[in-house]
Amino acid sequence: MIPPFIDTHHHLWDLENNPYPWLVEPIDHFVGDYSAIRKSWLVSDLHEGAKNVPLIKSVHVQAEWDHNLDPVDETIWLQSVADDPGSRGMPNAIIGFADLSDPDVEATLERHADNANWRGIRHMLNWSDDKVNFRFAGSGGLMSDSQWREGFKLIGKFNGSFDLQIWPWQLEEAARLGNDIPEVPIILNHTAMPIGRSPGELREWRKGLESLGEAPNVSAKISALGMLDQTWDAESIAPFVLDIIDILGVDRCMFGSNFPVDSLFSDYETVWKAYDEITCDFTDSERAKLFCTNAEKYYCI
Repeated sequence: MIPPFIDTHHHLWDLENNPYPWLVEPIDHFVGDYSAIRKSWLVSDLHEGAKNVPLIKSVHVQAEWDHNLDPVDETIWLQSVADDPGSRGMPNAIIGFADLSDPDVEATLERHADNANWRGIRHMLNWSDDKVNFRFAGSGGLMSDSQWREGFKLIGKFNGSFDLQIWPWQLEEAARLGNDIPEVPIILNHTAMPIGRSPGELREWRKGLESLGEAPNVSAKISALGMLDQTWDAESIAPFVLDIIDILGVDRCMFGSNFPVDSLFSDYETVWKAYDEITCDFTDSERAKLFCTNAEKYYCI
């Protein structure tokens, strides 16, 4: 039976009222055709998807609100959603966007922090020198850039954490960031996105996780494995789930759905049944951490 859980990674978007350019005009995305999610997905849709599973809290991660506009407006909207009695308090945590390279980012962070459910920032850093559709950042090497690092440090001033989204080949750079600036909690997104499945690529993923795990401020979300294996089932994703738990430890891992993006590849209930099946041999205490209490700890909810 699926234990009570916190969904540590989902999105909401209201396309009639809010600006998400990538959902209005399609882009060349590594997942391929995502037309099925180019429609509003609201907290009521989250509740509908979870109607047969024990979802108790949720974490909303920034969904690429138009970067030419004020990113704090997304957080303000999400706070209004959470404050509505019909939302059941969700999202309980809000991870907003800020360009950490911006010399004036402190003012943006301060305004994010004015919202009760704000908990941190995601500035997507995925970069590939070879594949343009693997680039979600403006440039590579931001984690080593001095100006970007100054912005990163400021997250700690507002008691926030950083949601880290990168490819496996960027994990070594992320490890240096974590060790150099341990005062800012880092929450790794999407199982470190193991998109390559050759033996060498899997070794790179595991080695990178081992390096990142040496940083004292790192935890990780197991999520988006469907986005990386579009014909997935519990058996195919189990090695990734079990490996990251083995490398980082039960105390530093938690589960997320990545909905509605991963709704392209399965329904909501199926994702959580898979996590339940994969961890069926874990103790009740270990499962409680993975499904719930680690998220309460790392997202302060």
